[in-house]
Amino acid sequence: LYESSSGYALFSVLQNEEIGSLLKEVQESVNDLAKFQRIVKMVAFHPFESAENALENILAITEHEMTADLQNFIEANIPKGKKSSQFPLGVIEPTLATAIQENVGVPCRSDETIREITRGIRHHFTKFVKPLGSGLLEQAQLGLGHSYSRSKVKFNPGRADN
Repeated sequence: LYESSSGYALFSVLQNEEIGSLLKEVQESVNDLAKFQRIVKMVAFHPFESAENALENILAITEHEMTADLQNFIEANIPKGKKSSQFPLGVIEPTLATAIQENVGVPCRSDETIREITRGIRHHFTKFVKPLGSGLLEQAQLGLGHSYSRSKVKFNPGRADN
């Protein structure tokens, strides 16, 4: 699972080996798109509907909570039953992984390999989601960053700005 400023993305690790043994291979391939695409492929992408929707989802993620958007995305794209327990969902934040397991019942993992895979996804994200190229991802990140900051900073009329 990858949360970006433009939406949620779900990636699949293509190798059949134990994912923990992939750490060294992932670290070596993160900067090379061709090598990285042999390990990881995008399965699904759910764009946020508006800037307000993006802010609502990212605020919930920072509080380690699930939104209806995230729950619907996971339920629509993760197989049910025995197959889901064979392939756990990689989540970079352990407390969000716990919330997903409790709310959706999908097994999750959060470890160094997941962090390395996420680093590669972040590096190559615009190659996986082509419409976000040519600066659109950066614009979404900038806009969401401003909105997020405004929502976190409390206005204090007694404070003097210098």
